[in-house]
Formats: sequence, structure tokens, C-alpha cells
Amino acid sequence: MPSLTLEQAFGSLRKGEIAPAYCLSGPADLLKGEFADAVVDAVLPPETRDFNLDVRSAGDLDGESLHALVETPPMLAERRVVVVRGVEQWRKNAKVWGVLAQYLTHPASTTVLILTHSGSGAPDPRATRGARQVEMGPLTPRLAVKWVRRRAMDLGMQLEPDAADHLLAAVGDDLGTLAQELAKLAAATPVGTTVSAADVSALVGIRRGETVPDWVQAVVRRDAVQAAELLDVVLRQGSVTGVQLVMALGTALVGIRLARALADAGTPWPRLPSAVFERIRVARPAGVRQWKNEAGAWAEAARHWTAEELDAAIAVAAEADRRLKSTTISDERGVLLTMLFALPRPRAAA
Repeated sequence: MPSLTLEQAFGSLRKGEIAPAYCLSGPADLLKGEFADAVVDAVLPPETRDFNLDVRSAGDLDGESLHALVETPPMLAERRVVVVRGVEQWRKNAKVWGVLAQYLTHPASTTVLILTHSGSGAPDPRATRGARQVEMGPLTPRLAVKWVRRRAMDLGMQLEPDAADHLLAAVGDDLGTLAQELAKLAAATPVGTTVSAADVSALVGIRRGETVPDWVQAVVRRDAVQAAELLDVVLRQGSVTGVQLVMALGTALVGIRLARALADAGTPWPRLPSAVFERIRVARPAGVRQWKNEAGAWAEAARHWTAEELDAAIAVAAEADRRLKSTTISDERGVLLTMLFALPRPRAAA
């Protein structure tokens, strides 16, 4: 079966279209748990879950026990749900794969089977053949904002749009980290509170204008003084590392290089943001939020860099990345300052 995106899979659930078997794959394990919970909510009334929900680790199952799980009839309900976590634990030649493959050719109408594959690798084809595969990849910027605001509502808070944007800018798009920060916000605010960006700044400890994206913007604006000043502020934030900063900067420099190449190839400047956006939409680069905003920022920055300067800047960032990952380097700030002042300077600079 063709795989579904997370949005498509949730859309099918809302329509009442529930597959007899799912295989949840991709790196976002938190989303797998949320989707499995949504299937359980759609299939089982709360009063029958104790009898009709089985959650097992694949490592604890062999062929016989898996067969018994999926073929057991429901009790006092129309269907039951079986969740098997970590199917990558099964050895390639384990007999349980044969039992699973045989079951998926004719799944029971009274059982909904949910298989989860941990990690970013592709699941075994025997887990997806006959099951509806849902790929739990990184959320798009739009979905990340929706996820944050929905999670906040589940915790009894209402996040203003700019508060969600600031939280993502402050802590990144790792869902586990976001969930922890939202839990902290919920613990510190009364139920029903509307949370502003200022509230997020106070409770998370990162003010607007002092995030990793703000530092990157200072660098690509070629304001070395502001970038150096922000560096000390950003590096003091507990979740920020030098490697993370260089990766964020490298992504921006490559994006600006793309915009510069498109402009040099003849794309008119007014059309450059949309041309860059189309390439972001296809490539879906990790760590890039608010695709249209980034496309516009990269296109604007390309006016102030030549292709040769960008190539040199990317090389400088790559060297900083290499040094930061060396076991002999302990001074992240020193490496990053060296990188900042090694970047090509604007022609008008003194």
C-alpha cells in the first residue's frame, strides 16, 4: 500500500476510515504514540479498553504469541486494538515474520493492528505489505505550529500565534523538547490562561531577539559585531551547542547560495522568493521553519553576497564544524568567534 503522511492519516481517522493494520515508521516516535492513541480513541469506547487493548513490545513476542494476539476476538465490543512496538527488534529470519505476513494477507475484521518501527531507517517490507504505512517524519513548519498549539490546549493553555512561533524559535522543533517546555509552561500557569510571547520568554528563559534564528540572521546580514554580541547570549542557553549554531548557519548559507545561483541564472529578483520557496517545498530541508519567510529572507540576503563570497563562507562554516567536532577542541565560543571574523567582509566595511 502507498504510505500516508501524518496529516493524511489523521484526516482518514476523522472520516472514520480505519485500516485493519498500520505500520508507523520514521524518526518522530512521539507522533507514533499520538497516532496510536488517536486510533484507540476512534475504535474503543473507554469502558471496553481494559478488555480490548493490548500493547506489547515486539521483543517479547514470537510467532505463536503474535498469532494469539491478533486472532483473539473482542470482548463486549466490535473491535479490539493490538499495538506492537519496535518491530525492528525481530531478526530478519525470525519465524514471527512469516506469521505476520500471513496475517496481513487476510487481517481479522475485528482487530486493528498497529506496528511501530523505531528509528529513521525504512521498516522491513514484510511490515508494510498489507498494512497502511504512515511516515512520521519531521513536521512541516505549519504543522509544527499547529502541534504546539494543540498540545498547549491539551494542557489547559491557549497559545497566541506569536507565542508558538517564539517557542519554536527558542527551543527548536524537536517534539520531545517542545513537550517538556510546554509541560513547564502548564505547571506555571493557571488552567485556561492565554499565553503570550512575553510569557514564553519569561518562563522558558529566552527572550525574543535572542534565539538561534536571530543569531543566524545577524550573521547573514553581515553584522559581525551584533553576531558576536548575540553569540554569548545564545551559547548560555542550556540546549544550544556550537555544532547546532554552525548547522543552522550552514543551512542558511546554502539557501542564500541557492538564491544567488537562481538570480545569476536569470531569475528576476521579484520572482526569486517564490523560486526559492518551490525548491524548499520539494527538498524539505531539516531545521528550516516558516518556508515562505525563509525563502524571502534568503532571496533578500542574496542581494548582499556574491557567489564567490558565499562559497568562501560555506567553507569557513564547514571548517568550524570540523573543529567543533574534534575531541581536542573545548572552547566553542573561541571557534565560533574565529569563524565569524573569518567570514568574507562586505566591500564597504572598514
